[in-house]
Amino acid sequence: MAANGTGLPMARKPLAKIVTDDKQGNGMCHDDSAKGVKAQTIDELHFLQKKRSAPTTPLEGNQGAFASLPDDERRRQQLQSISASLASLTRGTGPKVVRGDPAAKSSQAVEHVAHRHHHHVEAPAISVSDDSSLKFTHVLYNLSPAELYEQAVKYEKGSFITSSGALATLSGAKTGRSPRDKRVVMDDTTQNELWWGRGSPNIEMDEHTFLVNRERAVDYLNSLDKVFVNDQFLNWDPQNRIKVRIVSARAYHSLFMHNMCIRPTDEELENFGTPDFTIYNAGQFPCNRYTHYMTSSTSIDLNLARKEMVILGTQYAGEMKKGLFSVMHYLMPKRQILSLHSGCNMGIDGDVALFFGLSGTGKTTLSTDHNRYLIGDDEHCWSDYGVSNIEGGCYAKCIDLSREKEPDIWNAIKFGTVLENVVFDEHTREVEYGDKSVTENTRAAYPIEYIPNAKLPCIGPHPKNVILLACDAFGVLPPVSKLNLAQTMYHFISGYTALVAGTEDGIKEPTATFSACFGAAFIMLHPTKYAAMLAEKMQTHGATGWLVNTGWSGGSYGSGNRIKLAYTRKIIDAIHSGSLLNATYEKTDVFGLEIPTAIEGVPSEILRPENTWGDKKAYKNTLLKLGGLFKNNFETFTNYKIGKDTKLTQEILAAGPNF
Repeated sequence: MAANGTGLPMARKPLAKIVTDDKQGNGMCHDDSAKGVKAQTIDELHFLQKKRSAPTTPLEGNQGAFASLPDDERRRQQLQSISASLASLTRGTGPKVVRGDPAAKSSQAVEHVAHRHHHHVEAPAISVSDDSSLKFTHVLYNLSPAELYEQAVKYEKGSFITSSGALATLSGAKTGRSPRDKRVVMDDTTQNELWWGRGSPNIEMDEHTFLVNRERAVDYLNSLDKVFVNDQFLNWDPQNRIKVRIVSARAYHSLFMHNMCIRPTDEELENFGTPDFTIYNAGQFPCNRYTHYMTSSTSIDLNLARKEMVILGTQYAGEMKKGLFSVMHYLMPKRQILSLHSGCNMGIDGDVALFFGLSGTGKTTLSTDHNRYLIGDDEHCWSDYGVSNIEGGCYAKCIDLSREKEPDIWNAIKFGTVLENVVFDEHTREVEYGDKSVTENTRAAYPIEYIPNAKLPCIGPHPKNVILLACDAFGVLPPVSKLNLAQTMYHFISGYTALVAGTEDGIKEPTATFSACFGAAFIMLHPTKYAAMLAEKMQTHGATGWLVNTGWSGGSYGSGNRIKLAYTRKIIDAIHSGSLLNATYEKTDVFGLEIPTAIEGVPSEILRPENTWGDKKAYKNTLLKLGGLFKNNFETFTNYKIGKDTKLTQEILAAGPNF
């Protein structure tokens, strides 16, 4: 027993007094040291545990279609809008919808949700043999990450909370995109506007087939007890943002899009109104292979006229992200806004740089710079007002992730982050990022504010530098080249990198990869249209183009060495600072590239590739080989006229390899 300073033991605090409450006259004994709870049952206690959200601050003035409406009417119209989104085309109207989880056990809570806060939309008078007329579809609307965690862990097999707090999920049989199963409706408008044919990612389907798949997806979603609905935005530029609605069957998909799209404020959500584009993600249900244009049980269908996207037969969440990116590649150029598959950062003085590059070129690593603000890592727009991020989050690769190599991504994997297809210890729940048992394409999706130096809002002034990254495993491109406008367009359209592929006998050799505009899988218009817009904006705002090789030097893969990341960072720093503009330049053979003779912190001998090759003849042959690959690839674009005449087209062709 503790002493009280007098050497005597301290008196023990008396126990709470037990009394009989004579006032109630029931002889009941109780502990009067604390007030009793107001609940009469455990269910009521659980209901009291969750505080109802307070009404949001009223908007000043009329800032939306619903702004002047009473709260109940606003919510009723909101549910009407969701019901209309889920409308079956054969019935002509949507299902009965109600907000809330159908699994809620408390009758008091359910009644509170259904009658006080929410209203349902009456279904049409149709045959009672159609079960959809006899049930409600419960809508889980814009749930918080915590609520989505609960839904995923409780109802979706393969969902677990990892040791870092992130939600680990599985995407099923598909662990990547299915580009050969993506279809776009060809109609009188898109037939003339979109890029079709050789090299194009756009595979046609007709309106009727789209409606068949849409009906299949909507019927599946309406057959469920509950669906998840996200109303969010694309594009941080407030004058050009797009309202999107995502209807899905999995909490995983809802949380993924919560992270990847821009999250509306409460006021914006209450006045959201009708979406500009809607996704129906019924990925757990296959398409009918006997349907025209279908080549598998998977189909990702875009209808630009109806402003809708349907997903069947794949649960890979990246289909939603990239599907919306394709939509932006169509909508934004119509507003004279250039949509770009690029990273983007900004210095403390407001100088903005765009980074283009295919997988393995270092786009994420180089655009993530602790000395600069991150505007975004993947999708951007360039308008008359500057640049803006399309998304509200990042979708980072996780394979072989380590705290030392990618500390920002590592630290972003916490509560709220979705981890796709990773392997973790069954006891500790610690993720094994090097384990490829499920797939090599493991990913993390998290809000951009999880990155410490993210610039919020994600907008910036006009870019000063446009950096095209290539990992040249042939070892013949210079570490850095300054490009003129025509060269920038040529290499932007080409979208080159070289990957290392294994052959059957174990010998490894470089394989050239070309992806128009560094994102051919997502563009909708002909690549030259995006290139012409890029050139016009660069010329108007005085941006400089650069080609940076992050690949090999002193020989091809297998004989040469990878250019050190420290050297590449010094090159990028010199571009940002503007010092590289004042360097002395020399011209190379074949590609006609302008290369600097010296850069601080970079050995001068590596700046000119042939200086690093011991076998000069082998260098020349390899250079000519790569030049030939560029020429063969560009034949796809040679017959396309840019502008009012063919002058610009000829200038671009002349900017390519010449031998």
